[in-house]
Amino acid sequence: MKIQLKLEYAAFLLLGIYAFAQTGYSWWWFAGLFLAPDISMLGYTVNAKVGAFFYNLFHHFGVAVIVYFAGTALSLPYLQMIGAILFSHSAFDRILGYGLKYPDSFQNTHLGKIGKKAE
Repeated sequence: MKIQLKLEYAAFLLLGIYAFAQTGYSWWWFAGLFLAPDISMLGYTVNAKVGAFFYNLFHHFGVAVIVYFAGTALSLPYLQMIGAILFSHSAFDRILGYGLKYPDSFQNTHLGKIGKKAE
């Protein structure tokens, strides 16, 4: 099942890359902003609950799709770009095993435990 999930997330990553290609923006934007959603981890400097909220907000496929379609509906290509990057980044994180976070700790994700103490 783990391989099947990774393949699904790889397909999502390709879909996000395709969506970005439709925006017409330079690929430098994609490369430069690809890791930007990880800035949301700064919420963990407050506490795990705030950190999980902001991490999940910027790594949720639904949020990415809404942003992308809002950009399409409003003819705002920069919103499409942001949505495509959020979607692609989230898919890439899932491939690496980083899922949405539970509010008790960064290591507790919907895909299982991560980190050195993971079993």
